[in-house]
Amino acid sequence: MYNDIRLEKGLYNLSGKSFTAALEELDPSSAYAGTPLEKLDAFERQLKRFNIRIKGPDCDKVEKFFSSTETAILFPEFVTRSIRKGFDETVLSSVCAAKTVCSSSQYLGCTLTDSAAYTDTAEAAVLPTATVREDEETTVLAKYGRLITASYESVRQQRLDVFGIMLRSIGVKLAGSVVKAAVDVLVEDADEITTSSLTYSDLAALYGQFDNFDMTTVIASPQLASQIAAMEQLKDCSADADGRFILPFGSELIKTSAAGNSKIIGIDRNFALEFITSTDLIMETDKLIDRQLDQMTVSITCGFKKITPEAVNVLKITS
Repeated sequence: MYNDIRLEKGLYNLSGKSFTAALEELDPSSAYAGTPLEKLDAFERQLKRFNIRIKGPDCDKVEKFFSSTETAILFPEFVTRSIRKGFDETVLSSVCAAKTVCSSSQYLGCTLTDSAAYTDTAEAAVLPTATVREDEETTVLAKYGRLITASYESVRQQRLDVFGIMLRSIGVKLAGSVVKAAVDVLVEDADEITTSSLTYSDLAALYGQFDNFDMTTVIASPQLASQIAAMEQLKDCSADADGRFILPFGSELIKTSAAGNSKIIGIDRNFALEFITSTDLIMETDKLIDRQLDQMTVSITCGFKKITPEAVNVLKITS
């Protein structure tokens, strides 16, 4: 049971396993089916065990994690989860069709060549060919990270929910730097149409560039996104239940400064982009556990690869 788990630093250093995955092996969530704890994962059960409240009106302060040697072991996972939550709540979740974990800093994927027309084939004739081959060039992954300085004395009395929000904001901005790389891959060699002044007709023309695929997502800079939102044809549009702004032809409008002010990108999120990473978010743990919070480092190594070029089209604004 979760009350009997021995928490130690070594749980963070098991090859190929996150801290939570290591805890889950010791305390499987499946054992709690049908109990009041079934909705908690192994880490959340440890928070319950030590009565550490990370949100709500009775939220604890940072120092609660350092009330014992075992509770201190939980603090790096709290920090990592807070940053990851911010990272995952960004544009990346709306533009990537697949996530691949590789074991090195370079990734060699596959390329699909499928240019022959899809028409009927006469009896006994050879069928048109679609070819999948190994890429000729590797995708080189880049490292993105942040050094966070915060002494224990400065944060020990800080509420955990507020401190968690600060960490989430770092995750959001870290993801923003990663999104720039995703946008660069999407626009590279993409089919373009041009306009001198952005109008609703131009957006409709971009929508019309998609044949076999759908334009599920429109990516634009904050400046261009505001122009789109102000268009007369969109005056009756509103956010859906998830807070997404949906254009009249069903595309979600996403704003990010990574897109720049000269291009609007239309994609089919189900086919366009592969997110490749050799690591999850990495947090240096030993100093956090020992209360030496002067320097916290968080990083991720990742890159992107276009899967289906026909699932990406670009509207270029020339003025």
